[in-house]
Amino acid sequence: MNIPILGAGGWGTALAVAATRAGKRATLWARRPDFAARLSEVRENREYLPGVLLPGGVQVSSHLQVAVADAGFALIVVPSVGVPELLQQLPRDLGLVLCAKGLAPDGGRLTELAGQMGFRRVAVLSGPNHAEEVGRGLPAATVVASTDPALAEAVQDALMSPALRVYTSADVVGAELGGVLKNVIALAAGMCDGLNLGDNAKASLITRGLIEMNRYLQALGAQEDTIYGLSGLGDLIATATSHHSRNRAAGEAIARAENPQQGGKVIEGLRTAGLLEHWATAHGHDLPIVRAVAHVCAGEWTPQQGVTALMGREAKAE
Repeated sequence: MNIPILGAGGWGTALAVAATRAGKRATLWARRPDFAARLSEVRENREYLPGVLLPGGVQVSSHLQVAVADAGFALIVVPSVGVPELLQQLPRDLGLVLCAKGLAPDGGRLTELAGQMGFRRVAVLSGPNHAEEVGRGLPAATVVASTDPALAEAVQDALMSPALRVYTSADVVGAELGGVLKNVIALAAGMCDGLNLGDNAKASLITRGLIEMNRYLQALGAQEDTIYGLSGLGDLIATATSHHSRNRAAGEAIARAENPQQGGKVIEGLRTAGLLEHWATAHGHDLPIVRAVAHVCAGEWTPQQGVTALMGREAKAE
């Protein structure tokens, strides 16, 4: 079986390697022909995942239609802002596995966008999965969620190995949106680190952040088991605490008045914060951490003003 991996960043590269560990072949698609040629020649993604060599079972291509030819499904691993353009170029009978942890340009879910564009077999892959660790074969677990059980099981079979446990779920909303909101909480956690607020503050922030995730996800129909599972709590812990986390590092950079996007890497939470704050305001939901991060990312508050706003809220029961 050949697994198309559309997007040759760090996570796409790690997933291609993971597929070969599961005994499959993978085609790693890179948009830029020069980048694809370099990857194919040196067999290492030195730009996005240095130190991880591409096995012989990974083919690299810049030809999209060649990459997806005769495939039952493809893993979509480009940043969320690039998903709509990529989907326009794909056959509608192709199964989609959306791996970006972000929202569509209008603030909606990427799975909804895919459905509106005519795709009928759609899944989400999400969990506490840093590319640096999955690529090196460190133990990890992830979730593939779809209302199409056959698609979920096919993806499970394509990636499951002694190094990566893959669970299936039918809760697409929970799996997709847990990965979206945790990026914003991770930005706040990074700001805690950058301001040297200590372990108590960070633990409190992550806990209250999980409560905001619960409010948001349940309001949109997610199941509680999913919120406290790998794609919810698990992903939140990894993203808010790890030195591998782009969003946590970006929050730390903001707190230190540095460029949060050094190296040009995509930080999903920077865009998502404002979209989530707009949703919360429009629907009357209380997401104070999201609000604070959105104001900071928009340049309206300093990180310290965000802390002051959170700590100065009215006293209440937990």
